[in-house]
Amino acid sequence: MEISYHGHSVVKIQTDKHTILIDPFITGNPLTDLIAENEKPDVILLTHGHNDHVGDTMEIAKANDSLVVAPNELAVYLGLQGLKTHGMNIGGAKEFDFGTVKFTKAFHSSSYQTETNEFIYTGMPAGILFTVEGKTIYHAGDTSLFGDMEMIGNRHPIDVAFLPIGDNFTMGPEDAAYAVELLNPKLTIPVHYNTFPPIEQDPLKFKALVKNHDVKIMEAGEVFEC
Repeated sequence: MEISYHGHSVVKIQTDKHTILIDPFITGNPLTDLIAENEKPDVILLTHGHNDHVGDTMEIAKANDSLVVAPNELAVYLGLQGLKTHGMNIGGAKEFDFGTVKFTKAFHSSSYQTETNEFIYTGMPAGILFTVEGKTIYHAGDTSLFGDMEMIGNRHPIDVAFLPIGDNFTMGPEDAAYAVELLNPKLTIPVHYNTFPPIEQDPLKFKALVKNHDVKIMEAGEVFEC
């Protein structure tokens, strides 16, 4: 399995049979290396409804008949826009042919801003535990630090964790470093930083704060084998 990072919170997972995109914010993302019309995922996983996470989901999913798996209210809204969706909720898990998805808590907000500046409520924000080919990947979405991260790590040993470090809207480097202690992943990758001025951070600061755990700082387009 190949895992790649593409700026902000965009993650791509390539298995033997499927391509999975998480939070595909491409158009308007100054840090990404991707071009939306070139992406052909089988599945799109969404953590919450903010536009910098839903991103190009509608265009990509319609062009490729991709399945969109998202928190229920967001899935219902996207379904009404003509997308093929599967709604889930916090604590729920489902085994699909491309892997197992489980939604976890995330402490944040969640709404989608339309082109006419209407705000659509899109349910509770979430993190995602994605298990495939014997590996578990945790994408925390946008969240603050919370104590149940320890329970998540204990119940679901994590191979790779993607954690936000941008501060202002999510955890900053200090809280994210503590989250690593609670989650105890084999590898942590910082995300959701430097895209916009309010979330400018030095990932090396985060890495220095993390003790006794491996941290990998990834450039957009960088790939590693898991």
